[in-house]
Amino acid sequence: MTTHWFYGWRLTALIAFLLSLMTLGIIGAHDFSVDGLRMAIRATARTSLLLFLPVFAASALVRLQPNDGTRWLQRNRRYLGVSFAASHILHAFAIIAFAVSDPVLFGSMTSTGTLVTGGLAYLFILAMAATSFDGAVRWLGLRNWRALHWSGSWYIAISFIITNAKRTPGMPLYWLAVTLTLAVIVLRLFDWWQRRKAARIVSIPA
Repeated sequence: MTTHWFYGWRLTALIAFLLSLMTLGIIGAHDFSVDGLRMAIRATARTSLLLFLPVFAASALVRLQPNDGTRWLQRNRRYLGVSFAASHILHAFAIIAFAVSDPVLFGSMTSTGTLVTGGLAYLFILAMAATSFDGAVRWLGLRNWRALHWSGSWYIAISFIITNAKRTPGMPLYWLAVTLTLAVIVLRLFDWWQRRKAARIVSIPA
């Protein structure tokens, strides 16, 4: 495998392929049972978070610490973002399969509020993935495109915090996901503050 697999749409295809193998492997290893589906749901939730956080942090990282790694991340942010969407689509398929396989258990573990907030997150994910192409920017207009991706990414970040925080009483390891997401939010807010400060300095008359 040459290094060009780690750039552009080939990177997206590679990640999506590996995630699909992982998901099928987990479910198959548990004889396509409900337990296997639930394990696949947890696994794809984690891969989604691991893909989302670098995308969410990319612009701030490259401004605050420009180097080969952060520049690679910035150049491939679009492709990692679509990879995140692929991971969460697999997550959705596993959830749907769980709901069909054991609707009673699924109903006992799910609330209407969770379905509504989760559904909105998926609308943002699909909309952002569908507009991850140059033609979409021209069609929407740069201002609308930025508004969609800004609001969608913040909604998803907050959703990750709430979803993982709710699970911490049963498994304290979920605090790691909460902490990582909060750290990226702090990073973005610090970057915003730095840019505001620089803009004020520039605007001061000589």
